[in-house]
Amino acid sequence: MAKRIDFHPEDLRALEQLADDKSSTLQELMDEAVRDLLKKHGRPTNLKEALRQSANPPASNSKGRKRRARLPR
Repeated sequence: MAKRIDFHPEDLRALEQLADDKSSTLQELMDEAVRDLLKKHGRPTNLKEALRQSANPPASNSKGRKRRARLPR
């Protein structure tokens, strides 16, 4: 599937220079950036991770950490 993404000319030049410096392609840089963004927001980046995440859904909206109620002293 192809999508069109517009960049400001100076941003595109910087990305092309980075790709050249890393001996990679612009597509490889975009793939890396998208994977990093998905990881940052806790989203799966491949089918294996998606299946693992769906098999172990979080118990609540609390980002996985449970707090025990404190008893009054």
